[in-house]
Amino acid sequence: MKKVLLSLLMVAGLGYAASAQTEGAVNKISVGPDFALPIGKLADANNLGFGGSVQGELNVAKSLNLTGSAGYLSFSYKKEIKDAYKALVGSELKNDGIIPLKVGAKYYFGGNFYGAGEVGAAIATGEGSGTAFAYSPTLGASFSVADKSSIDLGIRYEGWARNGSSVSFIGIRAAFAFGL
Repeated sequence: MKKVLLSLLMVAGLGYAASAQTEGAVNKISVGPDFALPIGKLADANNLGFGGSVQGELNVAKSLNLTGSAGYLSFSYKKEIKDAYKALVGSELKNDGIIPLKVGAKYYFGGNFYGAGEVGAAIATGEGSGTAFAYSPTLGASFSVADKSSIDLGIRYEGWARNGSSVSFIGIRAAFAFGL
């Protein structure tokens, strides 16, 4: 995890020196993979999660964008959980997915760096599953790689709350953004 954070800081530092049209608050769409490191109760039964997401940004002020995002995440169960399930039920435990749909805002400070917050719903895809309230504060960096294109790297804390219970993870997103 330390290597990932160090890499993110190094890339963000390189991006800080760059300047182009897609830096900061501009209209853009980004697409990329998501990785989720479970913490708390979610870590008791699950390993690393993975998936992908798309995020749109609409510029509303000099350093402020409104955001909307949709994605898909799947967490794999730990081996001992799979084995216990198979012993009790007699069948394999399938990894169910989550579809997070969120809206929020992203504020750019210092050119390439931003802080963001989103809220929305996390919709479970498994049979008999439900929907949870989702929230995610994020810190990240966006730096240009070509005219109207940039790389967006973010690290977030994401929580899902439902019926008085909640689970959470640390999310890492590396996306390619297209300026509009």
